[in-house]
Amino acid sequence: MTWDGDDYQQRFDQLAARGTDVHGEASFVAALGPRSVLDAGCGTGRVAIELARRGLEVVGADADASMIATARRLAPELTWVEADLAGLELGRGFDVVVMAGNVMLFTPAGTHAEVVASCARHLGVGGRLVAGFQLGQGYELDDYDRHCRAAGLEPADRWSTWAGDPLPGQGGYAVSVHARI
Repeated sequence: MTWDGDDYQQRFDQLAARGTDVHGEASFVAALGPRSVLDAGCGTGRVAIELARRGLEVVGADADASMIATARRLAPELTWVEADLAGLELGRGFDVVVMAGNVMLFTPAGTHAEVVASCARHLGVGGRLVAGFQLGQGYELDDYDRHCRAAGLEPADRWSTWAGDPLPGQGGYAVSVHARI
């Protein structure tokens, strides 16, 4: 899939201009109390930029050059890495790795396990992997949980929204938190 980072970002800018809170993912992650966050599949950096505004150390990574270009334009002071998540190797750990915005659904077929394993490799001691994605789209929670277990992570919590609404929700969405075993 080919993206246009500026067009994608414009959608969120318009929502924010109408008063919509577009920072639910950042609020969720910040409530976990991390000092450092890897925004895996960061897109245009919406979540990473908000987390940095809240005082967290953030690195954003995405495979799409257009998305990363927009992120760099919006927040040149942050670290942005253009890389496929399946092979990402930053050589360091984070308190939280977050995959917001259906990242797992945009991951090429057959690479889901590698993406989860790569994210898990970037967790520091006591770190948590947080992912939110739409259900019923070909990659389900059982698959995700299996990939997390294989990567040495165990389920910690799960909700139906970034606001922490309980499952099952109305929209067929899940936000999962897994912790290093």
